[in-house]
Amino acid sequence: MGWLMFTSNIGRLRFFLYSLGLAVAETVVILVCIVSTIGFEGLLNSAPGPTRQGMAGAVLVASLVFVASRGNIASRRTRDASGRRWILWSYIALSAVYAVLQAGVLLVVKFGDPESIPGGFNLLGLSTFGLWCTILWAKPVAGSNIDELTDVFDFDGPLPAPARAGRGAPAIVPATARVAARVPPAPQPFGRPRPAGFGKRGI
Repeated sequence: MGWLMFTSNIGRLRFFLYSLGLAVAETVVILVCIVSTIGFEGLLNSAPGPTRQGMAGAVLVASLVFVASRGNIASRRTRDASGRRWILWSYIALSAVYAVLQAGVLLVVKFGDPESIPGGFNLLGLSTFGLWCTILWAKPVAGSNIDELTDVFDFDGPLPAPARAGRGAPAIVPATARVAARVPPAPQPFGRPRPAGFGKRGI
């Protein structure tokens, strides 16, 4: 059961929520890595270089763990929507490169000097975010869970149960109605109806 939680398909809403949760968790873990190594004061007052290596290494290892987690949910989302595999692998690769550069920036950045941050760092972040949006908005395919597909972003609300149950079901005609349709009506006599009475003239 636990293994299925990490291998099953996920829809747009769950992919969005999982990604948001991982982003918050990664931020907290990075802050913990900084505090547990040199601290924020030491980071601000230290010179770039060897004094930050322990902190940068801890941040890199933690970030790569979250890259693997994001790659897992992105793979499940891509499988759910039959997305293109090159978009998935590009997203994972750029996420890994971003994690390496993020640790490198913490290692060499000079606080108060924006030019010490590599110019392509922000561009790489935007490219990774664009691939994430592409995976998020991929169109779900037939065969996915209909309740999940009608959550958010697809329809205004879930389809009513009778509509889902009756979709594609042929109309059922009662057997008595079919028999009645095949029986022709009784023939009617020609001429005017004979009046009721006794004998030829009646009473």
